[in-house]
Amino acid sequence: MTDTLYRTLTDTPIGRLQIITSTDGLVAILWPDDDRWSFDTIDETNEVSRATAVQLCEFFAGDRTNFELPLDLRGTDFQVQVWRSLVSIPFGQTISYAEQARGLGRPTAVRAVASANGRNPVSIVLPCHRVIGKSGRLTGYAGGLDAKKWLLDHEGG
Repeated sequence: MTDTLYRTLTDTPIGRLQIITSTDGLVAILWPDDDRWSFDTIDETNEVSRATAVQLCEFFAGDRTNFELPLDLRGTDFQVQVWRSLVSIPFGQTISYAEQARGLGRPTAVRAVASANGRNPVSIVLPCHRVIGKSGRLTGYAGGLDAKKWLLDHEGG
């Protein structure tokens, strides 16, 4: 038996986002036209989706710098390790993929770390937008580079 996943839409300054939750936690935040994930959901809210929508609203209003939400991450052990490491990047700051790989004790795994970030299902909450190319260049982001730039500008980074 599979667990029930709930889908809620929320409007933000960078587009309408889909919040996907289980009873255990936040599963995904999907961008418009995000085809990286496929979930069988019901269009209802639950406690987690309501809390996520409130905290996203606070973040976009400039009243929140980190999120306090239960997460129900679905990925490989390595991906989850990479995604969880994103919370250590301070609000308004950026690091390179190489720095993130070194911080994970995997300095030669830069491409694997970048690939895992590209599969981060809960962007914004686990802030992969704060990871940039070694040269300081903005690189891939599920919401598009304009959204990544907007988020970094919003954080003053």
